[in-house]
Order: sequence, then structure tokens, then C-alpha cells
Amino acid sequence: MLPVVILHWNRPERVVPTVARFLAQEVPGGVRVVVVDNGSEPEALATVRAGLPAEAELVELGTNQGFGPGANAGYRHILDHPRPGDDPEWIGLAPQDAEPAPDCLARMLATLAERPRAGLASADFGDGATPVIDPYFGGILAPATVTEGWQPAGHPHGTLMLARRAMLAEVGFFDERYFAYCEEADLALRAAAAGWESGLVRGAIVVNPEMGTRSAVVDYLQLRNTLLLVQEHSGRYHATVRGLYAVGQLLTGLVSPSHRGPYWDPRARVRALVDHTRGRYGPPPAVVSGR
Repeated sequence: MLPVVILHWNRPERVVPTVARFLAQEVPGGVRVVVVDNGSEPEALATVRAGLPAEAELVELGTNQGFGPGANAGYRHILDHPRPGDDPEWIGLAPQDAEPAPDCLARMLATLAERPRAGLASADFGDGATPVIDPYFGGILAPATVTEGWQPAGHPHGTLMLARRAMLAEVGFFDERYFAYCEEADLALRAAAAGWESGLVRGAIVVNPEMGTRSAVVDYLQLRNTLLLVQEHSGRYHATVRGLYAVGQLLTGLVSPSHRGPYWDPRARVRALVDHTRGRYGPPPAVVSGR
């Protein structure tokens, strides 16, 4: 049986169909689904409780702890509450709106069976891009080099990823300082340092149709966490260069709208730079999140 953690926050109309898609995947022993609710509003949580099938498990965190901490809670639940006869080699992870193709997990497991040192793997967006890690810019995308099967990557993406249980036991779970964004890259770098591989499985298709997070939060977390990632794995010099580049981007964007990114929010970017300098990580501050 393959256990899969599905993270949910205030989108019951999305998570219930997602759970059904994963339960319908044809893999040996079937799929065990654990939904981790990240502090949804009472009405949304009640709808989830009523809509989930009986075989799905629900872990209620009470507060929005973020992607990495929520995933960790799901991992711990699976490992602390094994089902009779369970000894899973892999644990899956997906957000509430992931839409895997019917053969997605089967394709992933078949490919991974031939790679004993694969520690992290993700499904294929179908976009022809491969996540890689730059020592100055953190996670970026490069063109694909294969059209089917295993594609080496710097890190998996969080729309649908599998983590080998032996790798998690050796290197640990997600670093919860990241809250959301860049935690997959951090985990992959720690795994690589221990001799584990990361990659994508081309042809194992998943889609993620929407982005529900406020642009200010995305802008803040992507910049702050990229600086943390670069500092942790490349050093302070690289992080300083990346920070100066971010300041240049900010100033350029203020005077030239055409140079602004898709999640442009100057106050969020300034706060990200300040918080990284102060060593403040974890959940985004209220001034950015709007809470």
C-alpha cells in the first residue's frame, strides 16, 4: 500500500475530488490517503469531514502551519499509525488541488523500482521543464533532457512527490522554517549530500489548475526562503550577492513596471529582505498575509 499525504486549507470542493483521484490509482495494495487540514474555517472543515470517504484519514492541525510543517504532520501520522501489514517504501505528498492522471502513481513506482538510490521523485507537469538548483538563485527551471521515464532534477516539485522512507529516516523531514516554498529544494540538497538522487518521472502526468495564495505572500516567501536556501547550502557570500540582486530587482521594478514579476509586491519584498537579515522565518507576518 502506498500512503499519500494531501494538504488542505479551506478548499473542500477541491480536496474531496482529489482524494477520490488518489484512491482510484491502481498501485499494488492500493492507496492510503491521509488528509492534513491546516486550520481551515469551521464550515470548510465540516464540509471536508462530511465529504471524505470512510477509508480516508483526517488529521486536524487547528492552525495554518504551512506546507512543510503540514507535510511533516502527515508523515508522522503515517509512521506512528501503521496499518496492519504496512511497510511502505514510499510516502506521497500532494496539495488539495492536484489532479494525477489515472496511471500517474503506477508509472512513478515502476520507474523508481529501477533506481535504488532515488530518494525523492515528482510527477510530470507536462511543461518540459526540470527543477534545478543554482548556488545564487536557488530553485530555477531548465529544459527537459528526456521525454519518458527518469529525469534527474535538482529537487522535486510539491504538486505530487514521493519520498523514500529510508531517505526520510536518514536526512529528516522538511525544514519547518520555510513554511512554504523552497522546502523541497532544501530537502533534496540534504538528501544529495547523503547520496540520494532526486528527479521527475516523465510521462507520469499531474496538473495543478490554480494558485490560491495571495500574491504578497508568494512574493515574500519565495524571496525570503530563497535567501535562506542559498545561505544554508552555498554560504553567506552567495546569499549576500542574491540579496543585492533582489534589491536591484526591487528598485528596477519600482521605476519600470515591465520588469515586475508575476507576484510583484514591493512591501512584501522589503519585509522578506528584512526578515532574512534578522533571521525571522516560519509563517509570514500579518502585514504580508493580511491576517
